[in-house]
Amino acid sequence: MIRSCLVAVAVAALLSGCGDSKVEHEYPDTRYRNLPGNYGSNYKPKGGRQGLFGEDGITLLGGNRDRSSGGGSGIGVNSFLWRASLDTLAFMPLASADPFGGVIITDWFAPPETPDERFKVTVFILDKQLRTDGLKVAVFRQEKAADGWADAAVTGGMNTEIENNILARARELRIANP
Repeated sequence: MIRSCLVAVAVAALLSGCGDSKVEHEYPDTRYRNLPGNYGSNYKPKGGRQGLFGEDGITLLGGNRDRSSGGGSGIGVNSFLWRASLDTLAFMPLASADPFGGVIITDWFAPPETPDERFKVTVFILDKQLRTDGLKVAVFRQEKAADGWADAAVTGGMNTEIENNILARARELRIANP
């Protein structure tokens, strides 16, 4: 193994020395400029600056976007919905929070009043605008059984109740931050 690596390094070193050092090139190389299908060094795209990622290129950390939507501050989703979601779920331990994808996943939480049941919440922030349809909440519930935890049905309206609490908090944050 070591011998084959040494041989490969030696061959690479020998080949790197091969070459015509007497050839000089003029940069930019203009020899092939007028060939059909070759744009040479004078090529400029039509319609102004263009690139692989569109006319504006890649925007990092909010760029110069309109901040009134709450979509700035370096995250990929509405910042008011993001902060409101974290505030609303602050009593539960977080398992994961992805501000660029807009996903918050809590760990299992057992309320002190009912230690035989536990809840887990996943919040999806779907839009950069502060809108009611820009948020989706999924609540999971388990009950303690003889052989461990078993999945149970979530009581009606719990998802909607958490969504409404997050939206109310987001509105408060938006009003407080003109």
